[in-house]
Amino acid sequence: MAIQIAAMILAGGKGTRLGALTRKLAKPAVSYGGKYRIIDFPLSNCANSGITHVGVLTQYESSALNSYIGNGKNWGLNGVNCLTSVLSPKQTEEGSSWYRGTADAIYQNLDWLDELDPEYVLILSGDHIYATTYEEMLRVHVKNKADCTVAVREVPLAEASRFGICETDERGFIIDFKEKPKQPKGTLASMGIYIFTYKTLKKYLKADALKEKTEHDFGKDIIPAMIARQKRLVAYRYGGYWKDVGTISSLHEANMDLLLSGDPAMNLYTLQEDCHIYSEDNHCTPQYIGPSAEVKDCLVNQGAVIRGKIDHCVVSSEVIVEEGAECYNVVLMNGCHVRSGAKVYDCLVGPGETIRKDEVVNGSREGIALYALGRTAK
Repeated sequence: MAIQIAAMILAGGKGTRLGALTRKLAKPAVSYGGKYRIIDFPLSNCANSGITHVGVLTQYESSALNSYIGNGKNWGLNGVNCLTSVLSPKQTEEGSSWYRGTADAIYQNLDWLDELDPEYVLILSGDHIYATTYEEMLRVHVKNKADCTVAVREVPLAEASRFGICETDERGFIIDFKEKPKQPKGTLASMGIYIFTYKTLKKYLKADALKEKTEHDFGKDIIPAMIARQKRLVAYRYGGYWKDVGTISSLHEANMDLLLSGDPAMNLYTLQEDCHIYSEDNHCTPQYIGPSAEVKDCLVNQGAVIRGKIDHCVVSSEVIVEEGAECYNVVLMNGCHVRSGAKVYDCLVGPGETIRKDEVVNGSREGIALYALGRTAK
């Protein structure tokens, strides 16, 4: 089989900064936006781009994520001419090991790619929130006869040390790349989205696997090695909404951006005009808004029962907010129950949590709180 492009989604991260939300759950499987999981976005982007062969590389606490992805049916990525494969670390005659880095994860699955024999490979992160198609990026890659094309965006200088920072020439070719520099000299940041010409990628992955002093990472090892050999690396400037939801506050902010009062580039009503986001249908009952309820500037998913007051909230399926309860600037994940008299402020409430009667959560409103495992954390 020979295809034009295959996608590989790196979905094995721990997401430790999300605290109790990822204690027993892979970060890409975390709930988002009332009805989605984070992994829905890169998978939907692939589907909307006409990419029919997708490998999802899972590792940490992967059972729920593997089950959710299944054969790709929710995103239309199954069938005679489509393939979705969950690719976990393997046990071989030499032993077994977890993926040692982003590059090693792809290296360990070269056999899967070889069977497809793609001309190009798209590599994505499984834990970023954005909606796009990849056709234009691929056109840029092909037009420039690039070995690698890196999606980039401008970031504030104060945040640049969190990213891989590119330096480009006047043609847009990457001439230098520093992964998370302590003192960044620029603000053009890698988004962790790459298109490689497969033959070149395979060559550099095999060479990296033989090295002793390497972290087997695209940003730290593969891309700098290609620049050193003067390969053709192109920067593709991305101008749309994109967020790395690596912290409680950033996950909360990304949820709130979906509201019509939030980021106009990201509310679901604008978004769905161009890029549909597909997800699992949990077949809940319709939402119910009670006679004494007050609902203002909220997303309320199916199966939710609202009898109390919710203001600037994102409410997932099968959430119950009892009469007399109040929630302000809150993300309520699947199956939460806010009992009568409870007051919740500026908070992410984990799946299945119960806020007790008359309990006050984050009353000081000092930053975004996480309520999970029956207690509040910052």
